[in-house]
Amino acid sequence: MKKKFKIDLFTIFNTLFMIAFVVITLYPVLNTLAVAMNDGIDTVRGGIYLWPRKFTLKNFITVLNKQNMITGLIVTVARTVVGTLFALVSNALLAFIVSRKRFIFRSQLSLFWVITMYVNGGLIPTFLLYRNLGLTSTFWVYVIPGAVSAFNMLVMRTYMNGLPDSLEESAQLDGAGYMKVFVSIISPLCKPVYATIALFVAVHQWNSWFDAMLYNRMNTKYTTLQYELMKLLNSVMQQSGSATNAAQSGMATAVTPVSVRAAATILTMLPIICLYPFLQRYFVAGLTIGGVKE
Repeated sequence: MKKKFKIDLFTIFNTLFMIAFVVITLYPVLNTLAVAMNDGIDTVRGGIYLWPRKFTLKNFITVLNKQNMITGLIVTVARTVVGTLFALVSNALLAFIVSRKRFIFRSQLSLFWVITMYVNGGLIPTFLLYRNLGLTSTFWVYVIPGAVSAFNMLVMRTYMNGLPDSLEESAQLDGAGYMKVFVSIISPLCKPVYATIALFVAVHQWNSWFDAMLYNRMNTKYTTLQYELMKLLNSVMQQSGSATNAAQSGMATAVTPVSVRAAATILTMLPIICLYPFLQRYFVAGLTIGGVKE
């Protein structure tokens, strides 16, 4: 009875702790959503927590109607899809090559890629390199430089090292080449780590704005959603003081910097929130197995 009481007590406290943790985690998101869907003037007065007091979609309409916002959305979706596919293919091929025990330069190349995780050429040399390669003011500056990542490649390599060698040996006895082994045997077994890396790359591509400011600042045709939202947030933050005074005097419009900022935040994180549930079942397994070395 005493042991059962201890187990029940632990279960109760563990359940209460997890409920509190979920509430603390979800509250900022739900509060931001409530502010984004609430009338801007009413938001300035305060008291918005989990539910909008005066429902409106004007904040989202204001954000989406900003100049270059739709263009930035299209470019961001394109760079996320294309960049993720390029990164998966390139990192998977490199990881497969380095994970083969017959490859004589596997240790040297792994060490070289590890060094690149800690040392880089700097911002100005990188910009000059991209300009000389003709990548600036193009869409491919978002895709090609990030196609290979040392961290992602090493995670894939470690996962592949954990697969039995007998699978490859039996396929080669049947006449399969290395590409056939990679496509038909290794890749189907690497779905968890592929999903993990895809999530990493997709989140990075979706949230990136600094590269757009550096390499495509003068070319609005290749602007990104995050860069346009960053410019929008900077502009509305500069207007926050005057908007608050106008709201207090009853002379402001239904959209304020606070409400626009909340709407921009929701638009930024919504695609990733929708994507994560489909990859979550692979995420933990891929990251754990790929991060443990035999």
